[in-house]
Amino acid sequence: MLLADLARTSNAVAATSSRAAKVALLAELFRAIAPDEAPVAVTYLAGRLPQRRIGVGWRTLTGHTGPAGAPSLTVSRVDAALAAIAAVRGRGAQAERQRLLRELMGAATEEEQHFLVRLITGELRQGALDALAVEGLAAAADADAAGVRRAVMLGGSLGAVARALLARGPGALADFRLTVGRPVQPMLAQTARDVDEALDRLGPCAVEEKLDGIRVQVHRDGAEVRVYTRTLDDITGRLPEVTDAARRWRTEQAVLDGEVIALDADGRPRPFQDVAGRVGSRVDVGAARRALPLCAVFFDLLAVEGRDLLGLPARERHAALAATVPEPLRVRRLTVLDPDGAAHREAARRFAGEVLARGHEGVVVKALDAPYSAGRRGASWLKVKPVHTLDLVVLAAEWGSGRRSGTLSNLHLGARRPDGSFAMLGKTFKGLTDALLAWQTERLQELAAAREPWGVRVRPELVVEIALDGVQRSPRYPEGLALRFARVVRYREDKRPEQADTVDAVRRLHTRAPVPEDGGAPGSPAPGGGPG
Repeated sequence: MLLADLARTSNAVAATSSRAAKVALLAELFRAIAPDEAPVAVTYLAGRLPQRRIGVGWRTLTGHTGPAGAPSLTVSRVDAALAAIAAVRGRGAQAERQRLLRELMGAATEEEQHFLVRLITGELRQGALDALAVEGLAAAADADAAGVRRAVMLGGSLGAVARALLARGPGALADFRLTVGRPVQPMLAQTARDVDEALDRLGPCAVEEKLDGIRVQVHRDGAEVRVYTRTLDDITGRLPEVTDAARRWRTEQAVLDGEVIALDADGRPRPFQDVAGRVGSRVDVGAARRALPLCAVFFDLLAVEGRDLLGLPARERHAALAATVPEPLRVRRLTVLDPDGAAHREAARRFAGEVLARGHEGVVVKALDAPYSAGRRGASWLKVKPVHTLDLVVLAAEWGSGRRSGTLSNLHLGARRPDGSFAMLGKTFKGLTDALLAWQTERLQELAAAREPWGVRVRPELVVEIALDGVQRSPRYPEGLALRFARVVRYREDKRPEQADTVDAVRRLHTRAPVPEDGGAPGSPAPGGGPG
């Protein structure tokens, strides 16, 4: 299939608000695509790269050559070209990546170039597309949508299911079942404002501590143990302590869902970044283990001794979990059988407060009667965690691409230093409505101190309220700190730059230290989640 056909479908899907029309467009594409190209096509349509990162930044992308006159690039050729760029290593790597990228872009039409730039920079992301693609795939293959959805959950990949289904028809769905040794997509949680809202929505439930670690799925079949990440990557070799612990379970065959965390000498959780660095380490795993030992803590059991437990209610899966792994390896939880009772509700709030006091991220509230909906953000799991906010100053903004072309989109954000200057902490284009995007484009151009090919540097006068999940260490920024999952809440034109949050306040948020009474970073949330 030509990349031009894929780009055209992507643009058409983005341009319509009709779910039925989106599904019809995707079905038409799937009917025309070769089965072996389907995995890459599905990934591109969702705005992702199979290679994830290819070592190419925005500046490199803006310097590509003029477009080709007619489409010739196939999906397979583009995938091979991006894989080659991602594989470049060593001395002269940047120049070689630029050469390969120029070669690829030179073979692309103008429409294809726009598509590739948005794809590589992440501006093409369409989070809901996977669900629509399931329906489009089912329509293209005359298969049952529920059956396709279940196959994707158990097969771990929409692309793998698409390849099999398009090649062999609906009968291929029978190949996708829960199998020890083959990871399944994890169940995800929706968000509730606080514990009370979660109790109101779920009824009888369990309130579990939410750990700020790396999600893992552990498969044991006798002496064979495999460990997978949330994205289904096999990281078994990097976590010997987890495989050792799994071999001590009270069963020979099981699939468990949990988190890998690290604790300090006081039993408090180490920062997520420390855990992520350890899990990402492939060199001298023994030394890494000695420097930062990890432990797995589990909250669900998906299969045991050949039995698929996915369809069982949560209360039964937890009973089986308790019979499989000892209590120290299970998350703390509180069962709330009567969420309308004042005493039960107060106990749930108190439990959530205790979880936060121990340094964990928050709680997840789970309906006791719910099955495990692999691969879905189910309404029966609700996460409650504090939302931190900071008032930061806009230092610069980058021009958007794709649908945001012509607007200043990606904001550079800074906190106040003691000398009155501002230290950059990160960027975000999240949370911007079309109206806010148009307003900030006009306002930031008024404040422009310098115009660059990529955007504008502005006078540090505009304060914006930013919500974030936390702060992590980063050598990229001058104070060694970076925002995690930052998104715009609103602009604070009622605040002057000297009233913005300080670098010290951000540093306290990173260490989760108490905030002094005279202000600074947002304080700890009230029990039950939400800002205090």
